[in-house]
Amino acid sequence: MPEGVEIEIYRRQAEPVVGRLVAAVDAPDDWFLKGGVTAEEVADAVGGATVTAARRRGKLLVLDLSSGHRLGLRFGMTGRLIVDDESAIGYLEYSSQRNDPAWDRFGLTFDDGSRLVIRDPRRLGGVELDPEEERLGADVFTITPAQLDDRVLVGSVAIKARLLDQSRIAGVGNLIADETLWRAGLDPARPADSLDRNDKRRLHRHLRAVVDEFLANGGSHTGRLQESRVRGGQCPRDGIELDRRTIGGRTTYSCSRHQR
Repeated sequence: MPEGVEIEIYRRQAEPVVGRLVAAVDAPDDWFLKGGVTAEEVADAVGGATVTAARRRGKLLVLDLSSGHRLGLRFGMTGRLIVDDESAIGYLEYSSQRNDPAWDRFGLTFDDGSRLVIRDPRRLGGVELDPEEERLGADVFTITPAQLDDRVLVGSVAIKARLLDQSRIAGVGNLIADETLWRAGLDPARPADSLDRNDKRRLHRHLRAVVDEFLANGGSHTGRLQESRVRGGQCPRDGIELDRRTIGGRTTYSCSRHQR
């Protein structure tokens, strides 16, 4: 968290800054600047430029600038976007629910005095100048069945690990993956290339439904499985205790009865 759903909410929140001119850049945390770029280099590239677009690809929020540069904003697990002193998301799973300006890691001040800020308690996000967007896979909101088949459902790696691989499908995080596989009745540890035609269709259908539903409900924490994703939690469908494993480097909850 945030996952692609939250970044889409942030993108919509950032749309009002399109057309605004950047008067100042606040980059107090060198750690938060990625790719070896310095605060001075970011200020030179961004300062005096107008924001021409606010885009999203997967978990990356991109601000296009009239200078020809692009500013890539990443939010890690705990980052919030603050625009004009407001955040579109009040709750993030795994993050402090405090809203402390001491956690402001990067900010833009516009010529009208308004601001855009990344507030990140754990400093797991980051800012990139001209990010390599081509390294990201098909976006979770638009991926087609053919793209899912060609890019994700290949090889003997666990299906959940493939779903979390941002170079194959951009925007899926831990909560989206677990919810989708739970609804689709697929074991997260199954080899990605073991799915038959019906499995693939079901996976694609549920993936698209999950992200659309999460977006409409306000975040990735709104799934039907979510309250049961705790030690000893029971499957909301079958009533048996959920398996808790580490797959793809992430804590994974699944039902041994209906997920095969």
